[in-house]
Amino acid sequence: MKKKLIYMFSGLIVIYGLLMIPVGSETEIQSHSVESPFIWDQDERWDQLEVRFNSAKTGELQGISDSIRFGIKRIEQLISELESDEFEPSDPRLNKSLDLFFETAPYVAVLDSGYVELTDLYNKGRKRIKEVSSNWDIENRESRITLYKMLYGMRAAIEEILLQSKQTIDPVILVQDEPSVTPSTKVLGITVHSGDLLVSRGGAEVSALISRGNDFPGNFSHVALIYVDETTHTPYFIEAHIERGVAIASAEEYINDRKLRFMVLRPRYDLTQLEKDPVLPHKAAKYMFEEAQKRHIPYDFKMNFYDPEAMFCSEVGSYAYKEYGVQLWPAESTISSDGVVKVMNTFGVENFVTQMPSDLEYDPQLSVVGEWRDMNALFEDHLYNAVIDAMLVCAENGDEIEYNRWMLPVVRVVKAYSKILNWFDKVGPVPEGMSAIEAAKSDAFINSHETLKQQVREKSENFRQEKGYQPPYWELVRIAESETGCTGR
Repeated sequence: MKKKLIYMFSGLIVIYGLLMIPVGSETEIQSHSVESPFIWDQDERWDQLEVRFNSAKTGELQGISDSIRFGIKRIEQLISELESDEFEPSDPRLNKSLDLFFETAPYVAVLDSGYVELTDLYNKGRKRIKEVSSNWDIENRESRITLYKMLYGMRAAIEEILLQSKQTIDPVILVQDEPSVTPSTKVLGITVHSGDLLVSRGGAEVSALISRGNDFPGNFSHVALIYVDETTHTPYFIEAHIERGVAIASAEEYINDRKLRFMVLRPRYDLTQLEKDPVLPHKAAKYMFEEAQKRHIPYDFKMNFYDPEAMFCSEVGSYAYKEYGVQLWPAESTISSDGVVKVMNTFGVENFVTQMPSDLEYDPQLSVVGEWRDMNALFEDHLYNAVIDAMLVCAENGDEIEYNRWMLPVVRVVKAYSKILNWFDKVGPVPEGMSAIEAAKSDAFINSHETLKQQVREKSENFRQEKGYQPPYWELVRIAESETGCTGR
């Protein structure tokens, strides 16, 4: 009996030892960007804006209302000029209008006055920029930087106001009712049409990584394609989930899967392809709807949008439209930061010239129809992002994702169990397409983010109590970097 127990125990040790071997710990990089990340590099300016905010808040500056009126009036004049002229990405009026957005926002935040007018100008400005950008060379870096600075920058200014506001503000911003003849319905107060694309931001750590892990860090981490049944007008959301691959969700399921924000994008009615066939978006959505029902499409961790056997979220929309002659993401997304590449590669990503959700906003073929954001979660959105930004600086400085190697045999057993569930079309604890090591590193990354997030939350609350206002985004990043000890932005 003793010998049997010894043999059994020895066998278990051998099996445990074999399961400890880190086979397949690295995935091969198939495409690497030769671009470089966009960096604002304007810390001095952000500090000046905060000083301006504090001075206005304490009454050290006179005529705050006059400053708001002047800023809004000047922005209005510039946007009016842009609406009547064609312009290039280098047009100085673009930078001037963005500067005025940044300079006016602190005063609006102090007085809780002028928000509606500034938001209206934001909508007019981005609508016009989106229209004119259809004539730009979108693959030109200057064009991409201009689009990013203007659309992301104006939103950032508006959201810093919202973080300080004591008003109850409508979470819906309607921008442009782009004409469409496809079936429609309403989602959280926004009219959507079959073939629309929803870019959203989830409430998870990985969502923050996807939205920020880009040469142009953005606000969105996920893409869903809407199919609206032509008879019942029931909406269906076709999307790729890490846990279960391509799936179809009802409106209730889509909304209940926590969203911090989403934006509705619609193909422009004057696209050549839509002028020939106005129902094209509906056809593309229906094609993908039927494709998702016809076959199991696993999640594509490699982010290879050329291979439709597996799909990540962006690929769902681009694949459907490509079937009907519309190439979304005319300028492919690039991920060139060594730190971002290293982190995402540990999760199985192999392609760093790809299609990232945030970049869909800058596609000139698409109009922004409207935005919805969870006003109560706006600070959480910024907090998650700031923590990710700091963690990516650490990765850039050489930090590795450390996971508990002694738990690897357990994770491998869980992975084997997950594979069995996958055979029966069920979802396992370890996502299909993710290796045991990638799962272990993913958990470690999420745990690190959670720990740092709590530290930054506490320090930001101290900041708020001491200074009397919510820390703006740049302060959140500084707090996060201070906690990690990593700098180098």
